[in-house]
Amino acid sequence: MRPFRRPARRDAGKTPPTTVLGCLRPGPRAGAALVAAVTAATVLPLAAPQITRRFVDDAIGGAGTRHLAFVAVGYLALAVAGQAARTLTAWLASRLAWDGTNRLRERLAEHTLGLDMAFHGRRTPGEMIERVDGDVVAIAEFVVAFLLDVVAGVLLLAGVLVVVLTVDPRIGAALLAYCALIGFGMARAQKLAVPSAARSRAQYAALYGDIEERLAGVEDLRANGAGEHAVNRVHRTSGRMYRAEFRSERLGSGLLAGTSLAFAVGTALVIGLAAWGRRSGAFTVGTGVLLFQYTQMVRTPFERLIDQLRQYQAALAGVARVRDLLAERRTLPEPAGPRPLPASGPLGLRLDGVGFAYADDGEPVLSGIDVTLAPGETLGLVGRTGSGKTTIARLILRLYDPTEGAVRVGGVDLRDADPASVRRRIGVVTQDVQLFAASVRDNLTLFRPVLADDDGLREILAEVGLGDWLAGLPDGLDTALGGDATGVSAGEAQLLAFARVFLTDPGLVVLDEASSRLDPATERRIERVVDRLLTDRTGVLIAHRLSSLTRVDRIAVVEDGRIVEYGRREELSVDPGSRFARLLSAAEVTR
Repeated sequence: MRPFRRPARRDAGKTPPTTVLGCLRPGPRAGAALVAAVTAATVLPLAAPQITRRFVDDAIGGAGTRHLAFVAVGYLALAVAGQAARTLTAWLASRLAWDGTNRLRERLAEHTLGLDMAFHGRRTPGEMIERVDGDVVAIAEFVVAFLLDVVAGVLLLAGVLVVVLTVDPRIGAALLAYCALIGFGMARAQKLAVPSAARSRAQYAALYGDIEERLAGVEDLRANGAGEHAVNRVHRTSGRMYRAEFRSERLGSGLLAGTSLAFAVGTALVIGLAAWGRRSGAFTVGTGVLLFQYTQMVRTPFERLIDQLRQYQAALAGVARVRDLLAERRTLPEPAGPRPLPASGPLGLRLDGVGFAYADDGEPVLSGIDVTLAPGETLGLVGRTGSGKTTIARLILRLYDPTEGAVRVGGVDLRDADPASVRRRIGVVTQDVQLFAASVRDNLTLFRPVLADDDGLREILAEVGLGDWLAGLPDGLDTALGGDATGVSAGEAQLLAFARVFLTDPGLVVLDEASSRLDPATERRIERVVDRLLTDRTGVLIAHRLSSLTRVDRIAVVEDGRIVEYGRREELSVDPGSRFARLLSAAEVTR
């Protein structure tokens, strides 16, 4: 079989952004283009009232139709240019926002997949989908609104205040004080709105997690008549989500109504001041119209801010939840000086006084586990359900670290081993095989960089007995699996899982009930593949069917988190006083 080489990643020397801002920050060219577009979208509307004042005053002064038409055309051109600048700003903002949030999604997915089993065991898949994608969507929508309605709005507001202060300092000062009062009120209201939005986002995540769990267990729920309970549970979760959303919307609506009333009062005051200025001869009718238009411009940014307040609340809540997720750390410490496992050949295994307790309750699950396997030997783990067999397998795979003792593979304590080396040199096949809605090639390589060419992949599939199956697929290695695509039987899925292990060529293989759900004929096919897989490899087999342990060298009987019997299989099987011999007799298995 060809040797498989992992190509070097082109971005291996790059460090991914570790903060929300780092992911969202655009490149220098894109940032410069956006700044130019925002500037144009701000300056052009500021010039429009000046033309309006000119038109009104010239019309009152008796200017000719041709002159007024020329001024009107200038105003129209300025309005079209301003709208074009805003459209360009919206396009650039949307593009940069989605580029940035896509980087954030990748960072979150990478970070989450790198967290330990202890983290994922406390969260449902639906909740993780909402946190990795739903919160990021809220951030993306707000980034666009922030650039269009907050940045551009603040710049427009500042420009309006400067112009009005230039036209009439008294009206400008009054307008400035008025805007400061409105801004202060919005800031105070925001302190109430953001926590409410955060609670709403959390309830959305809980609802999606609850729905995902019910859909995953729909067959069991329907078969056992538990549908009504499941629906009631979803109703209760939906009720909590509705109440949280209602409180959030009530705050936002109240703020919008209050701001609209305040601006109506402010507009009336400005019109009154303009009328007073015109009567006293301080400025012309055109200037009064100009002040009115600028007052409306002041109102527009604030109204847009209120309109986007819901997104702002959701985005702040999303940012907080994203930061919390990025702040999660692995409970398995990274070794200071990682040591690679031996690069080739079977790996020895030793569990030296291993004890383990889950962090949730601290109750010991394993205690005093001592196992030694020479390179190339195989171990069979037997015992009742819940005795600790799968936990031992998880420690060997370094999904958890022991709380006592040490697990050594190839003479290296797994706590000191290079994680990439552990994943490459230790393989696993379980009874639950995950297939993705992707091609046969991607399901075999698990989307990793190419580990073998197509000929190598076909060779591996043929080795596990899937050569004829592959030949019968319409598109060969490009045939899509999963979902509504080509169906795969349980036996074929199990053989694909073995092919994945063959592809990485590990030195230690863990088989956790790999054939427990298969019919006898398919199980015999699997056993032949297991024989080939364990050749020149160290193996740990967990099985309820004792007939599948005829090939192992050693047996460990696990009971209540302890190994109560350990020895060579041929010796234990003929010892009438051994627990293993009694298990064989009870199962009517040939010794």
